[in-house]
Amino acid sequence: MPLKKKEKVQTGKKIFILDTSVILHDHNSVNNFEEHDVVIPITVLEELDNFKKGNETINYEAREFIRFLDQKSQQGTLQDWKPINGRSTGNMVVMMYEHNGLNAEEIFGEEKPDHKILNTALVVKKKYPAHTVILVTKDINLRLKAKSLGLFSEDYKNDKIEDPDFLKEPIETIEGVKHETIDEIYEEGFISFKKIIKQEPYANQCFILKNGSSSVLATYSSEEKSFHKINKHTTYGIKPKNADQVFAMNAILNSEIKLVALQGVSGSGKTLLALAGALEQRRNYKQIFLARPIVPLNNKDIGYLPGDIKSKLNPYMEPLWDNLKVIQNQYDPHDSEYKAIAQMIEQEKLVIQPLAYIRGRSISNIFFIIDEAQNLTPLEVKTIITRAGENTKIVFTGDINQIDTPYLDTHSNGLSYLIDKIKNHPMCSVITLQKGERSELANLANDLL
Repeated sequence: MPLKKKEKVQTGKKIFILDTSVILHDHNSVNNFEEHDVVIPITVLEELDNFKKGNETINYEAREFIRFLDQKSQQGTLQDWKPINGRSTGNMVVMMYEHNGLNAEEIFGEEKPDHKILNTALVVKKKYPAHTVILVTKDINLRLKAKSLGLFSEDYKNDKIEDPDFLKEPIETIEGVKHETIDEIYEEGFISFKKIIKQEPYANQCFILKNGSSSVLATYSSEEKSFHKINKHTTYGIKPKNADQVFAMNAILNSEIKLVALQGVSGSGKTLLALAGALEQRRNYKQIFLARPIVPLNNKDIGYLPGDIKSKLNPYMEPLWDNLKVIQNQYDPHDSEYKAIAQMIEQEKLVIQPLAYIRGRSISNIFFIIDEAQNLTPLEVKTIITRAGENTKIVFTGDINQIDTPYLDTHSNGLSYLIDKIKNHPMCSVITLQKGERSELANLANDLL
């Protein structure tokens, strides 16, 4: 069936065809193409129908986009071009399925939604030769298929950060600091940044100030315009093993810092430090929540696993319990610290659950740790933080190089997005842990494999 009111699409504009993965990532994506036009293949609506039920973020995204289209349908048939009326000044249309001779289903030898969406893009390209037609998808393989058919294709870039390299920057070391300056920091506990560097650092930035064998660890207070000395100390049986861990623990224990992002390699102690810091401050909060997103292996839903829901989820939560056992085993079973952990679990003062189970709950007066945050979307991270009530602290941990979901990368995952946005806010702290401390063998794997 041909598109109606073709004349509404102005020459010189681009036409973006949105894949289902883009809608499930951001239901507002249709509003983010400025003056350009947007085509929604009818196949996308068929796929969204499979996602509308459930409590996951993608289910929410599907429902919100369906409601958006329902409002548009009040203005007439969705096969007519109509203004988007959002941040975009372009038009949009839902296009019925057809192909124009070049058939992706025949070329790739399978009838599947992706190939129908490719056929829609091919039809739009033929119908509007004066326009640049671009298929937007978060599916890398679908982008490659599109390009193999002569189509332009790109990732959805609205929430991608430009340069992820800064996320891997180590703690800054300043050499040649005067001995008397280092002595002053030890004596007073702080010093004006102007006595050391000319350019003001960003809020809560971490430094190693050195002169030969003399050194001091310090963080920058943007409110006081000064460096503050950081001390190394054991927290609930866990002793920091390097400067990165000292800075991380300081941020976790600092009551003035409400949001912490710990990014680093596997085995660098991110989750262990966060949990130890939370236990140390257990009397300051009503509960400790420790959660992580469920990312099934081989892209299979947990329904494929045997047993009830608890036994299905246990394998995903086991790494969190392992960290708790490491802390508990620092003590003898008869020690009060050991018993306190068991009591907190029994009384649900410490809760370890999948992130989906935490959604919708009030997070006031809570120390909230989100593990494997690199597997969250930017919207999911925002949703978590916007639910924070009074006396809540949130710690995100993850490794941007260990992403397990197919539609995220180092530029677009929620942890990278979070760090990019909060890195210079006095209420927030960003720490990159460079060194693995699990074992020499684990370090070898990080370095060579």
